[in-house]
This record gives sequence, structure tokens and C-alpha cells, in this order.
Amino acid sequence: MSITTPALLELRKAVRTWFEKLEPNSKVCIGVSGGADSLALAAASKLESKNFAIDLIAVVVDHRLQANSEEIAQFAKQQLVRLGYEDVFIGRANVQITDGLEASARRARYKVFQQAIETYGANTFLLGHTKNDQAEGVLLGLARGSGTKSLSGMQEVSGIFIRPLLGIDRTTTEAACREAQIEFWIDPHNSNEDFTRVRVRENILPLLENEIGPGIADALSRSAKILREDATALDQWAGELFSKIDPSNIEISILAELPIAIRSRLLRLAIYAIGAPAGSISAAHIEPIEALVSDWRGQGHTALPGGVKVSRISGRLSLSRTDPIQPLK
Repeated sequence: MSITTPALLELRKAVRTWFEKLEPNSKVCIGVSGGADSLALAAASKLESKNFAIDLIAVVVDHRLQANSEEIAQFAKQQLVRLGYEDVFIGRANVQITDGLEASARRARYKVFQQAIETYGANTFLLGHTKNDQAEGVLLGLARGSGTKSLSGMQEVSGIFIRPLLGIDRTTTEAACREAQIEFWIDPHNSNEDFTRVRVRENILPLLENEIGPGIADALSRSAKILREDATALDQWAGELFSKIDPSNIEISILAELPIAIRSRLLRLAIYAIGAPAGSISAAHIEPIEALVSDWRGQGHTALPGGVKVSRISGRLSLSRTDPIQPLK
């Protein structure tokens, strides 16, 4: 495999930035679907790892969502072996669709990732998301009317998960695969316009490029980075305030003095601390609680997921969790 081709060199540079930060003899997992993005990441990582004392483990997930899913997983393994991978972990996901196919598959996929992490004792896990994925996510967030955190897209670093290719577009990963003479699989789900993300990819982004001008994906990716930095700063501010209060009993006067962006974050932290399931509180849940602070007219309590109850009592915001109703005997 040539190591001097332009696309591969660009990917290697992106990977090298992260490899330089790792301790010697680190074990690094790489999620590989068989598509161009993840295989290009695997190729660049394998080439670059020769300059570092790093053990690479490729992790392939068989989602079992298509009749030939096992063949696809084996196809990915064949490409990885050609690239020189000795350790290839294939995990079978158990996708239980509860809140949409994409979200459910993602949840099952990360369970397989965790199995690989525990099996090999890995301390770093590389994912092949690109600039295009980031741009699509921002547009989806706009369509949902999401807040700053959703619009800020994916983080480069989230725990042990790292996304080295967020500054690289999909055209480059496909070019890298051709340069490395890697065959990549094209997921039919990626052309199925029943999925909103596919319609954004195939219709909305090209339309924006045509009507507004080239570079839309770059602009959306830059916006995501700026919003991520803003969201991180606001989260830190809210977190510092949260550490100084009793989440079950918050003075309205304290909340009223805060900017709404900080107050909404503080309220979410308090609600989760009382017992609401992680990720269950939306902007629609926060609106009536915000009104208890800024538009008080004697309204009653608000019921939230997880049995959390929020009321305004004697100048304080009272948060409690109702006991589950016991079945009759």
C-alpha cells in the first residue's frame, strides 16, 4: 500500500495528532463498519501506528439488521486483514428498536464497543465520523429546534472515544480507500430516503451548496465547533452554581438573577439529580418550570419523567420525586 498518496497523508496527519498524545503500549480500538470512512481511518491508523508503540484492534459490529449482515462483517474483516490487522473483533449487536432505528442501533453498537474495550483493555477508541456527518447533524438539530448542545454536533473527544476525522470530508475518505486499493461497502440504508438523515445528505446539503455556494459543510462544521465551545463554557458555569445549591429546594431569587441559558442548564441538572432518567428532559419540559420562575401566576406543579415533581412554594422551587404507585393486592 502506498503511503505517499495525498488523501492518505491527510488522514495520517489527523490520526498522528492523537497518537502523539498516547502513552507507549496503548491499546487502541477502531470502529469499522466496512464503509469508506471507517476503513480509511483504519488504513491511516495502521500506517501511522508503525511510528508509535501502539496496539491496534479493529472492532466490527454485525447489527443483524439485514439478511447478509454476517457477510458484510466478514467483508470488513477481509479488508482489515489486507491492511495488516491481526486483531479483529466482530461483535453481534442486539438492536431493540424503541426510539427509532438509528438511535436504537447506535445504542446496541456502543454495547459491542464496550465489550471490545473490556476484552482488550483498550484505553482509546477511534471512530470514523467526518465533517459531512457533523454538518448533517447540525441541520437535523436545526430542524428539531434543538438547543446549543445539539447544534454543536459531535465532540472530538468524548471519554475514551475520539473522532480524528471531523475536519475531513467524505470525498477524502473515499479517495484514501481508492489510493490504498481498499474495497468499501455502501450501506443501502445510506440511500434510503425513509431516513431523515439520508434526505439531508442527498437533497438538502446539495441544494444548499447549489443555491448558496460551495463550502456549506465546512461552514456548518465551523459553526458546530463554535457552539460546542460556547456550550462547554455555559455548562461549566451552570455546574459551578449547581454545586452550591440544594437541588430539591432552590431559591427563586437566585434563579431569577441568572441568564436564561444558565438557568435552564441549572434546572436540568437539578431535575436529573432528583431522579429523572438521563437525557429525558427536553426544552418543552423546561418551559413550564421556567414560567414558575419568570412568569409566576399561581400555577400548579409540573410533572416530569421519572416521577419528578416541580412546584413553587414560598419563594422556592421545590423538586421531589413521587413514590411509584403500588399495585393493589
